[in-house]
This record gives sequence, structure tokens and C-alpha cells, in this order.
Amino acid sequence: MKLNQLSDNKGARKSRIRVGRGIGSGKGKTGGRGVKGQKSRSGVSGIRAYEGGQMPLYMRLPKRGFNKPNRAAFVEVNIGRLQTAVDAGKLDAGKTIDVAALVEAGVVRRAKNGVRLLGVGELKSKLDLVVAHASAGAKAAVEKAGGSVTLVQGEAKGE
Repeated sequence: MKLNQLSDNKGARKSRIRVGRGIGSGKGKTGGRGVKGQKSRSGVSGIRAYEGGQMPLYMRLPKRGFNKPNRAAFVEVNIGRLQTAVDAGKLDAGKTIDVAALVEAGVVRRAKNGVRLLGVGELKSKLDLVVAHASAGAKAAVEKAGGSVTLVQGEAKGE
């Protein structure tokens, strides 16, 4: 088989119906919208939430919580990902590993407000890490491998 011989199965691609193109098409005149009224007009959007005067469902359900608009965003890195980078030779286990080293090695794309270290995976290398946050499991795994975790405040958001 060659690339120029590839094609979809019969019926795999269905062509869209062009509405409002004459009565002979079967979808002319009203274009499948019925006759008159608000729903037949274009630009109607909020009508679906209206329940005939009854309190709408989205208003009846309880609201909880609060989304903080200026919440700090951290990059999450698992210790297994760090070990993969060390094995590949992208991270130097002898040096202190901070946000800049992780970005340079390609482990994280951007710094955001700092790095949050998580404990998924296995760490064999002795690493000295400088991060904004670390879970208890991640901290224990790094110290078990002979390394250390230093916590620092995250920097301003510079995306």
C-alpha cells in the first residue's frame, strides 16, 4: 500500500447539510428550525437555562468555596522524573538542583512561582534540591537516597 492510495472507509466522512438552500433540498425555507418564535431566530443563547419561571437548576444547587484569583501556581515535579533526567545525563547530581537547573535540563518548561516536589517514582541518586514545596513522601525519599531538600519562597510569576 502507498500513501497516495490511502482513503477513508465508505461512510466514514459525512458531508454537512447546507440548510436554507431552497425547498428542493428538504432543509430550505425555515432551515430545520420550525416556524417563527424566539428559538427560530439567530443569536438566542440563554433560553436553555429558563425553566418557565421555576428557579433554574444552576441557581437551586448550593455554591461552595472560592477560587483565589491571585493564587500561586507551582510546577509539579515527581522524583521519578528527576531520576530519569539524571540517568539521561541532563541533570548533574553533584551540583545543587534549583528551578533554573530544571528549566535548563528540560525537566520543566517554565518556573512559574517555583517547584513543588512530589514523591511518585523512585530516586537512587544523591540530590541536593532547592524547591518551593516538597511533599513529606518526596522529602523522605530524597533523604533516604542521601540527598537534601531546601525549601525557599517562590519568586514572582514571570511566565
